Amino acid sequence: MFKLRDKEMAEMILTKIGMMNLQLTLMHVCGTHQDTFVRFGLMESLEHAGIDVRQGPGCPVCVTLPQEVDEVLELAKASKVIAAFGDAIKVPGTEGSLMSAKADGADVRIVYGIDDAIELARKEKGKEIVFFAIGFETTAPTTAAALLASPPENFSVISTHRVMPPALAAIVKMGEVRLHGLIQPGHVSTIIGTKPYAFLSKEHRIPQVVAGFEPLDVLMAIYMLAKQNLEGRAQVENEYSRVVKEEGNPKALAMLDEVFKRTDVAWRGFPVIAESRLDLRSDFDDWNARKKYASILGDVDYTKYKEPHGCRCGELLRGIATPEECMLFGKKCTPDTPVGPCMVSREGSCNISFKYRKLRDSGPILDE
Repeated sequence: MFKLRDKEMAEMILTKIGMMNLQLTLMHVCGTHQDTFVRFGLMESLEHAGIDVRQGPGCPVCVTLPQEVDEVLELAKASKVIAAFGDAIKVPGTEGSLMSAKADGADVRIVYGIDDAIELARKEKGKEIVFFAIGFETTAPTTAAALLASPPENFSVISTHRVMPPALAAIVKMGEVRLHGLIQPGHVSTIIGTKPYAFLSKEHRIPQVVAGFEPLDVLMAIYMLAKQNLEGRAQVENEYSRVVKEEGNPKALAMLDEVFKRTDVAWRGFPVIAESRLDLRSDFDDWNARKKYASILGDVDYTKYKEPHGCRCGELLRGIATPEECMLFGKKCTPDTPVGPCMVSREGSCNISFKYRKLRDSGPILDE
């Protein structure tokens, strides 16, 4: 709930947005932003002010391909110990998930980060530990730092790390949603800074604002985007300047360049996006599970996959559908029985909508 002063400020921002008399469609690409929008009833309040907010591909677990999950499942079947985040163990591959594999006897461990997985490898030297690395530029530096520290020989990584700017370019070029602005993610921007987004404003005339995660942060970001539209500007502005700098985090960026190379790969709901996955450079082949266990994994075609029947997760990630428009939402597909990854992850739009649906149904919080 809002504190009284915050509520007054939020209402003032909403009033100013409404006075601009604009009809705008905006997109953000961050699960934490989605949680803020839904939890505090901001979606409904913004609709009254003429603003339609969509969530794009801002959930790393959600954009991970079934084939990438299948790779990890194959290693689990081959008696490798899989260390993964809690969200990741429920993500469906083409046949099952890590959770179902664990139920069938596979050794799957939930960890809070790569350091936990490395510690596991040190303690259990007789076992091969594979870390399922998921995340955008926010978590990729931790993977890079761990590999630069020369982890144990019985440790390896299967990287599904993604890079955000190429996916944003794909969204704009696909043209399925006419966007009047982008709310850029605070966490990712802390690492990469604001410069990597500039091409979207320069080449496609898209207004952009990097935003923090509090309700007033996202409302202020939307006000800034609305003002850019009203004034005919298209720039990258930084609402989250207390944390995000134009140059980002140079040390983290240097580690990413040293450890990873960018490769072409499809995202769930998307075609192949050029240079959008972070794969390990050859210097790190000893810890690259795809190289270390090539005989188990073989060649994987990442371009061919199908959503489970009725699942609209791919459309949600492109901003052309909402959870409530999926016929499975809240019925066959729930957090306990997820059909698609958008219901699995805490950053997924379906999971968030399901979690707060009673709160949302009671009406916008700002109207209370």
